[in-house]
Amino acid sequence: MGSRTLTLIALSLLLGLGAVWMANNWLSARLDAGTTDNTQNVVVATTEIPFGQMVEAQHVTLVRMPKGTVPDDSFATTEEVIGKIATFGMLRGDVLRGARLAEHLGGSTLASLIATDKRAVSVRVDDVVGVGGFLLPGNRVDVLATKRKGSGDEAEAKTILEDLRVLAVDQTASTDKTQPVVVRAVTLEMTSEEAEQLVKAMTEGRLQLALRNPLDNQKKPVAAAPAPAPVAVAPKPVVRRRAPADSGVTIIRGTEVNMTKVGL
Repeated sequence: MGSRTLTLIALSLLLGLGAVWMANNWLSARLDAGTTDNTQNVVVATTEIPFGQMVEAQHVTLVRMPKGTVPDDSFATTEEVIGKIATFGMLRGDVLRGARLAEHLGGSTLASLIATDKRAVSVRVDDVVGVGGFLLPGNRVDVLATKRKGSGDEAEAKTILEDLRVLAVDQTASTDKTQPVVVRAVTLEMTSEEAEQLVKAMTEGRLQLALRNPLDNQKKPVAAAPAPAPVAVAPKPVVRRRAPADSGVTIIRGTEVNMTKVGL
């Protein structure tokens, strides 16, 4: 074997080692770039998730998003959202957020939709009270109460509750309907005080629901209660004491006692 052959073998080994070194450096750089990537996993909806729907595995998927654009209450794994209840309707591609999901702790899914400081109360309705069947879960309504004055035909109508959320119509809490449907009951979300006011109004007269624009969240200002009038406090009478008419000084000298009158 000549020196030329040995030189070619050595050169081949040197080039092979150089290629391996370059490939290793390139692979390491790619792996480092993957670990320092400025993106993170985010759970998004793969289909429309209506209000009141329980999230299932086929409803969501993972995507990579830049960290600066990810909401603080988003989820990084699909296991975190499966089994939760959607408290707002979500479209395909929407990021699932904690503020729009509720835990399902057993019982009906409707119970999970109620805020912690609210209650659900059902109102019997017909095609008129139910706004012609156009009420759907997630809508906002006002409640008007009508009652008669005395024994005549004159009646009085008044808005007693405003901006209440519709939780369910009949026995469904989903919004997958496209045509108006006449229902027999509407379940509304309200505070305990509002629930007492509603039940009282149902016994006194007739109720009517008024559908609100979803962008209208203004309520009538509550009239302040008049301040109580100050109570006048009568001044205490001045009591003057008069000295007795026969005032005097008793002087005792030994066994002698003398009474001396003193003029006042």
